[in-house]
Amino acid sequence: MTNEAWLVFGLGNPGPNYESTRHNIGQMVVAELAHRIGVNLTRTKLRANVGTSRLPTGSVPGIPGPRVVLATSTGYMNESGGPVRQLADFYSIDTDRIIAVHDDVDIAFDTIKAKVGGGEGGHNGLRSMTSALGTKNYPRIRAGVGRPMGRQDTADYVLGPFSKDERATLPIFISDIADAVETYIVDGLEKVQLKYHSK
Repeated sequence: MTNEAWLVFGLGNPGPNYESTRHNIGQMVVAELAHRIGVNLTRTKLRANVGTSRLPTGSVPGIPGPRVVLATSTGYMNESGGPVRQLADFYSIDTDRIIAVHDDVDIAFDTIKAKVGGGEGGHNGLRSMTSALGTKNYPRIRAGVGRPMGRQDTADYVLGPFSKDERATLPIFISDIADAVETYIVDGLEKVQLKYHSK
């Protein structure tokens, strides 16, 4: 497959019971990107909510930015790979242009990391993507949500809402993650790492 487009896939679960949880921060970021670009995510037969457009600016001023396909799954986290595979095939997008945006308990809240490839760290959405794509070598924008305090189960923690203090800064955090996605697309992985990994 060869295409100039990028697929930005926000991992998460469907429905109002999950939309404000830590596990759905990837979907929140895609919603922010859709708002910036001015597109609506529409339910499709590809088992995903999808919106397509171009980033407002590219690396050259005055020239439209890269084409992006923004998507979230209509199914559950552990089924994420199927929609990603279908979207990649439908839009002819190579694996190195598929960006997974997801929560990461191994990173402190309000921290952003980026990488290509690596393990899944117990993340069922990433595990499903890796299985469906047949490779781990796709970009990830990792949104830190931190680990639970005490003996709280990690699964219960990520499926729970952000704390009051976290909610106070969450909009800025989501905006920063969206910035990181745009930076990755326009300027590459190294620029994202230089900007965010030193914080």
